[in-house]
Amino acid sequence: MIHLDRVSFGYSKNKKLFENLTLKLDSGHIYGLLGKNGAGKSSLLRNIAGLLFPDSGSIDVAGHEPRQRKPAFLQNLFFIPEEIHLPSVTVEKYLDTLAPFYPQFDETQFRSHIAEFDIPEGNKLTGMSYGQKKKVLIAFALATNTKVLIMDEPTNGLDIPSKSQFRKLVSSSLQADRTILISTHQVRDLDNLIDSIIILEDSNILIQHSLDVVSERLCFGVLPSIEFDQRVIYSEPSLRGYNAVFENLTRQESRVDLEQLFNAVIENPARIKVIFQ
Repeated sequence: MIHLDRVSFGYSKNKKLFENLTLKLDSGHIYGLLGKNGAGKSSLLRNIAGLLFPDSGSIDVAGHEPRQRKPAFLQNLFFIPEEIHLPSVTVEKYLDTLAPFYPQFDETQFRSHIAEFDIPEGNKLTGMSYGQKKKVLIAFALATNTKVLIMDEPTNGLDIPSKSQFRKLVSSSLQADRTILISTHQVRDLDNLIDSIIILEDSNILIQHSLDVVSERLCFGVLPSIEFDQRVIYSEPSLRGYNAVFENLTRQESRVDLEQLFNAVIENPARIKVIFQ
């Protein structure tokens, strides 16, 4: 569905944000894109959406070159940026104006999402709180049923109950022919939502695997001591000992902790690379 082949991009000729980046994302998956601030996550998403253009390399999204911004491409991709700006219109007017641009838009689905988020439809968008605006845009994006849905920091501005609703609605909207890519620095907001993870750091993709593969090769748990334990890749002290990420040599079953995984990958990329070869 999305294929980047040796893509390089930078805001200046002398400094590349990422270089020779190759990435392939298949349909039927919800991907989480993680990285520290400044790693290039938002720029990567904008390249995929055709809002920024690579300096070299090629990008293919559902058979289209994003930079050309052809109608057939635009009607099958929806992008929620980190910073949103909505017009001074009611939800109804917003719906009437923009929905026709998306052939697969489902109005019943949209109104169901709006009800789930408890958004009053008669209010103007500019009169809503930032969190309410974000929920309207998320509801609309899910209802477009585009083949590609990209969200940059979608949970910013959402309270805890709304984040739970967000995870439920996004997971229920995944179809076999749809690819959902979510970038966030709020790692725990993706718990029980994504099925694959991508970690971007220092212009490189340090890891791109399904969570099933991650849980096969790494174990997440509490160890009474980490001294002389060569399996340990990352650890942090806790009341019960040490919360640790360690090599899964005995194929134990454990739940992937996204925050600990991110810290392990960032702190010990060379070890991670060997484990996932």
